[in-house]
Amino acid sequence: MDLSTMRTIVRRELKDEDAQNYRWSNDELDRHIAHAVKELSKAIPLPAEATIATTSGSREINVSSLSDRVTIEAVEYPIDQFPPNYQQFSLWGDSVTLFGDHIPDGSNCHVYYTKLHTLDSEGSTIAPKLEDLVASGACGHASIAWSIYAINRVNVGGTTIPQDFLSWGNEKLEHFRQELERLGRKNRVRVRSLYKPYYPRQSKSTDYGP
Repeated sequence: MDLSTMRTIVRRELKDEDAQNYRWSNDELDRHIAHAVKELSKAIPLPAEATIATTSGSREINVSSLSDRVTIEAVEYPIDQFPPNYQQFSLWGDSVTLFGDHIPDGSNCHVYYTKLHTLDSEGSTIAPKLEDLVASGACGHASIAWSIYAINRVNVGGTTIPQDFLSWGNEKLEHFRQELERLGRKNRVRVRSLYKPYYPRQSKSTDYGP
């Protein structure tokens, strides 16, 4: 799937396939598709991993190189241990602070994070099962935008055309966002389970007895 293919799918759904009389230009549809991809990325971002060098004696790790970052899920340090040694950390801007027992010595750490999806002329990072959902979101955005544009304009189909576009667009977006919420919850559970500590945390406030 590339951007051109997605645009064709969106046009088909919008019944806007007359190349001599497009209602939406390519640039307009590309903008609505990008909007839908961004919303998808917030709910179901793309998992990624990066190896970053630490600074000897410093607990701060600069993550500014992680482009299109959505969240930091875990930081592994030291690396190449079993079970993996995931550190407690905080994130402020582009700086991650480690709170574990290990003070970095300049060796590498592994940062597990999520990032925005891409959909361009070269291809896409979006799973095939989610492509129709993105198209639905793009259709919703396009339809609502057209309904606003069509207000107080002469429409061959009658005065109800703007309202019809608005209603249809809202239905599309409602379905799109409901599915994002449902799939996003499932995705968060899956991602969190990848970095669950190997040993359970010991309670510091409860005494379970001998």
